[in-house]
Amino acid sequence: MDETFYLSNMCPQVGEGFNRDYWAHFEDFCRRLTGRYPSVRVVTGPLYLPHKEEDGKWYVKYEVVGSPAPNVAVPTHFYKVIFAEEKDSREGSVAVGAFVLPNAVIPNSKPLQEFEVPLEVVERASGLEFAEKLDVRRRKRLCAETSCSVIVKEYAQRQKAFEKK
Repeated sequence: MDETFYLSNMCPQVGEGFNRDYWAHFEDFCRRLTGRYPSVRVVTGPLYLPHKEEDGKWYVKYEVVGSPAPNVAVPTHFYKVIFAEEKDSREGSVAVGAFVLPNAVIPNSKPLQEFEVPLEVVERASGLEFAEKLDVRRRKRLCAETSCSVIVKEYAQRQKAFEKK
């Protein structure tokens, strides 16, 4: 767990309204999946996605932070790919969910399913393959198998509960 706190494993996120709010509720959703599925794997990462400017052209544009010289790129979006297995076997089904969220303030009332995307979208945007060896016949859509929704908790309450564990 200590390795998760290395700077090489961190990305700048919008704090209030994202990391301490919607994103934290989304992470709580992932933890709650372990109550239903005996095996849950989550892959998270940054994305630098293009957006259309007023001139009609598409650009990849992102902030760079750091001191004394800005050298840390701030992702425009983050993804989570979730694999939830009913059984710990090679024949059982695997509920797969892929989500892309902007690194921006997101209202807590926004439904999580609005950020759901096909797995191929995350693979194309990230340049990674997540399920190349997982037979498509074993795949099920996570949000069709379980309720994909965030539960809004106050940040301080969530931190206290997390620290007690």
